[in-house]
Amino acid sequence: MVNNEMIYRHFSRISGIYRDTRMTDRRPIFFIRKELQGLSTIKAADVGCGAGRYDRKLFSFLGKRLFLFCIDANQKMLHHLRRYLTMCNVRQFYTIRAIGGSIPLSTNSLDCVFTFNAVHHFTLLMFLEESARVLKSNGYLFIYTRLRSQNKNNIWGRYFPGFYEKERRLYYLEEMKLAITEVSSLKLQAIRYFKFRRLSNLNLLKEQAKKHHYSTFCFYEKKELDKALQKFEENIKKKFPDPLRITWIDENTMFIMRKESD
Repeated sequence: MVNNEMIYRHFSRISGIYRDTRMTDRRPIFFIRKELQGLSTIKAADVGCGAGRYDRKLFSFLGKRLFLFCIDANQKMLHHLRRYLTMCNVRQFYTIRAIGGSIPLSTNSLDCVFTFNAVHHFTLLMFLEESARVLKSNGYLFIYTRLRSQNKNNIWGRYFPGFYEKERRLYYLEEMKLAITEVSSLKLQAIRYFKFRRLSNLNLLKEQAKKHHYSTFCFYEKKELDKALQKFEENIKKKFPDPLRITWIDENTMFIMRKESD
């Protein structure tokens, strides 16, 4: 069972460095921009926004037609988001603290709901129902996430002992599709798969694990993490001749839903 207090402390602790420890992918934002090109104004919410790394991208590619409610459970993350977006001269946003994937906004008020790499932190069915409630007719819901199968195939799932087994919050494809069918007003429009070639080095990867750049690392006791790090280093050195050039493929999935007309 996930310890929510532990996860909250984790995100509070890394809130100031979170944007620097995680990759922010641009291609899903390109896809979203194409999907929304017919909208002259976009009133939206990003649920599980964290410190704003994807919100900055949304404003870069959607421009001033976007007004965004940035929703997260962690106050420190929202604090860093406000500083970051303000520093980037973004003003068209409002922050809200809410937990579990709830969206405390008016019914039928939004054109879009986004969530990026955060849906595994929510109560899934509640989040889908809340998204359907706040969306206008024909509004969009975009869920960008890693599936459990994709988590198994990345650099951590392949070479970091226990990483795949400990991360039980992610969903299988069929789980996501089934949950969507339980909300009658949401219709799955498309599923889009993304692959990204990554390049890093062993020292940077070890630092990321030590800083818990994925919350999965919170599930390790300190001695267990130290031992896993040592084994990870051994595994990487066996697989990659040059520890300064470690390459792999990250995979993500985007679910695109529309709210049916009343």
